[in-house]
Amino acid sequence: MNYFKSFSEDILNFNNENFEEKALELFRFQAESNTVYKSYLKARRVDPLMIDKIENVPFLPIRFFKDHQITSGDLGDLGKFYSSSGTTGMITSKHYIWSEEFYLNHALNLFEKEYGKISDYHVLALLPAYMERPGSSLVSMAEYFIQKSKSPHSGTYLYNHKELIEKLNFLKDSDKKIILLGVTFALLDLAEGGMDFPKMGNLIVMETGGMKGRRKEMIRQEVHDILTRAFHLENIHSEYGMTELMSQAYSKGYGKYTLPSTMHVVIRDINDPFSLSGRSQGGINIIDLANFHSCAFIETQDLGRFDENGDLEILGRFDNSEVRGCNLMVN
Repeated sequence: MNYFKSFSEDILNFNNENFEEKALELFRFQAESNTVYKSYLKARRVDPLMIDKIENVPFLPIRFFKDHQITSGDLGDLGKFYSSSGTTGMITSKHYIWSEEFYLNHALNLFEKEYGKISDYHVLALLPAYMERPGSSLVSMAEYFIQKSKSPHSGTYLYNHKELIEKLNFLKDSDKKIILLGVTFALLDLAEGGMDFPKMGNLIVMETGGMKGRRKEMIRQEVHDILTRAFHLENIHSEYGMTELMSQAYSKGYGKYTLPSTMHVVIRDINDPFSLSGRSQGGINIIDLANFHSCAFIETQDLGRFDENGDLEILGRFDNSEVRGCNLMVN
């Protein structure tokens, strides 16, 4: 527990200067203290002492969170976990957490590094489906942002679109910025609901991904074209996160994400998950230092690439991967 406390304090003030050193330190700790990860390394015949750079670290397939308790060291009371949304009948992932307080403070810290103080915003969260079940990390984050904004106009919405539009009209001349954080299918339902939206210079619309079987899958550009027209905006922002990760990345337009200091992405070969990609795109492997209590090295089912500026583009998902609650769009 002392290790977690010390590491968490480092993460909240992390500036990325010694990412590889910190990641390798964490790898050695988890290779020994995480029972599932330790067994996985053994099955792959990997000697942790022979790993000397992060590109060679084995990544744990994300599906392990569905069937195993992925924890490192002693988490004490394991009553708190976040769970993925999925769709009816699916087995969902469970991410046991060491401290919800750390997760929320870390999430706010990452947001404010990209967007400035949360107190400068009215936060409106449109998260149906997520708010209708327990255990959503996204809902916890949104509610914390609402609380920290200290705005009496911040709040959550389910299907009460008329009330939400009335609130936007009321806030259009506010000296504060408005962030409308919404699951993608709900933002599309709102945009195509036949109601008129005010033209607002202080509005940011941020989609979190997620169709949840409510709508057909769409390419990102199609989604953003619908939303920009409806809300009279030039760009739609995006949040990239998932139940199995404690960190989030943000895009301020065009689906290109700037990675936070606590996250690093390695692109793997789509046909050989144990090899790095020799092409410009492939499967996304994520190192998230904020996962110090579980597993920081995750082999996701997302496809991506880095553009010429080093920004990450999410291209979609592997053909045979399960439909998940976030980032379902395919380019």
